[in-house]
Amino acid sequence: MPEMEPDSGVSVSRYEFWPAWFFYTPVVVQSLWHGVKYRNFALPLIANPSIALSGMVGESKNDILALAGSEAKKWISPFVTLTRTDMPESMQLNDALLAMQEEGIEFPIVAKPDMGCRGVGVQLLDSEEGVLEYIHTFPRGARYLLQEKVPYDAEAGVFYIRYPGEKKGRVTSITLKYTPFVVGDGTSTLAQLIENDPRAGQLSHLYFPRHQDKLDWVLTEGCQFRLAFAGSHSRGCIFRNGNQYITEQLAERLDHIFDDLPGFHFGRLDVKFHDIKSLMKGEKLTILEINGASSEAAHIWDRNTPLKEIFSTLLVQYRTLYEIGDLQRKAGHKTPSLWALYKTWRAEKALVEHYPATD
Repeated sequence: MPEMEPDSGVSVSRYEFWPAWFFYTPVVVQSLWHGVKYRNFALPLIANPSIALSGMVGESKNDILALAGSEAKKWISPFVTLTRTDMPESMQLNDALLAMQEEGIEFPIVAKPDMGCRGVGVQLLDSEEGVLEYIHTFPRGARYLLQEKVPYDAEAGVFYIRYPGEKKGRVTSITLKYTPFVVGDGTSTLAQLIENDPRAGQLSHLYFPRHQDKLDWVLTEGCQFRLAFAGSHSRGCIFRNGNQYITEQLAERLDHIFDDLPGFHFGRLDVKFHDIKSLMKGEKLTILEINGASSEAAHIWDRNTPLKEIFSTLLVQYRTLYEIGDLQRKAGHKTPSLWALYKTWRAEKALVEHYPATD
């Protein structure tokens, strides 16, 4: 992982936590124009025809990853998918442990909701007790994944686009994800360390509730304390623009993977990798998730990204979705109704409110 450059007076992007409507209002206006132009407002919902609603809302992590054939599966971190039921929690724990054993998954593991985005409900678990607690706090009737924790520390979001009928795709964005942490000095409490950190101090509203039972801890000198685990900037993860590391070799590796994962043309892969040279070569990387049409080229949340580039990147993304959707329509795919999109969004929104806390 490239060493993160030191703070230079700007620790948090001034736009990083602005409301989504501000950035997506131009996207909505452009989409209205494209809807009229193509005579169909729902074309983005068939850009990835093998994914429900193209992954715009309500996408299932399990259903997307399950599309992988034997070759693509080699690049995906092993996982099992379970449903929270009304059975005794001890029995559900036994089922989870048995499923893990069958897939060769050992602790530590990452638990995450099957449906949801922005890192909501993601937890790092290192014991059976942790799994039992996760089951206890998870909403009944909903599915969750238990995934092997990848041994690589470095993480990135890689945006990949391949037009229907083309043999090669392209990588349009790499976002390097850095875990935020503070370092103990032997005298300050965790709360003080957070408040005095140039970046963490501005995001204490994220970190204080998450670590409220540890805020009075005094860390020994040199001890690192991780503030967030989930790789989402809305949860406090640090995003940096890694577009300079885009290579043809990486694109070719993804072409090879998606040759064996049909129906995916547009979205972001969240990956762990050994080091930046390996990522550039398309080697020693493991896919955690594949996100569909609503995913962002997340490098735009780098602290140094100008507002103009944020807007232009989002507009290009959604213009591309309409172009791909139009090609899919010509290939015979039918667009779902916008009412179906709305109902799925409402269902996801209601479910997410009941997910466990995020690490």
